[in-house]
Amino acid sequence: MTADAVLATSRLAGIGRAEVEEFLYREAELLDDWDLDEWITLFTEDARYYVPCNDAPHGDAARDLMLIDDTMFRLRARVERLNSRKAHREYPHSNTSHQIANVRLGEVEGDELTVRAEFSVWRFRAERAMCYVGRYTYRLRAVDGELRIVMKHCLLSNTTLRQVSDVAIIL
Repeated sequence: MTADAVLATSRLAGIGRAEVEEFLYREAELLDDWDLDEWITLFTEDARYYVPCNDAPHGDAARDLMLIDDTMFRLRARVERLNSRKAHREYPHSNTSHQIANVRLGEVEGDELTVRAEFSVWRFRAERAMCYVGRYTYRLRAVDGELRIVMKHCLLSNTTLRQVSDVAIIL
């Protein structure tokens, strides 16, 4: 059964590629606008956001070092810190540009849809430009008829740790 056929028979009925893409573009816009209070509402209470180190891209948080491994509790703390003057690496905020391409709908398991997309996130700060490139894997769930993020995994393509050692922004 195709992903579209499964979508039609699940709680995700009525949600297709266009709706998923619009949701991902909205997330990118909120991040670029530094509207983190609105951005965090896109997540479910049981959400997880993680970025493994590039030397162990498919690592397990239970045994491998992660650049970021946030539950919703830690994600809220991250947003609170980034919104404050205490985040000296991001005050004033960097200018960012989150670009998303090649969005692909994957498997539907229960009430969750897997989505993959390629990304590049440009960060401009202190006359420097950095680019983070990689692949997002999301698990999305419909909550009250709207998509929400259950899991966001950012797999970086950057080849050296030096390139990604400063992940002070949200990818």
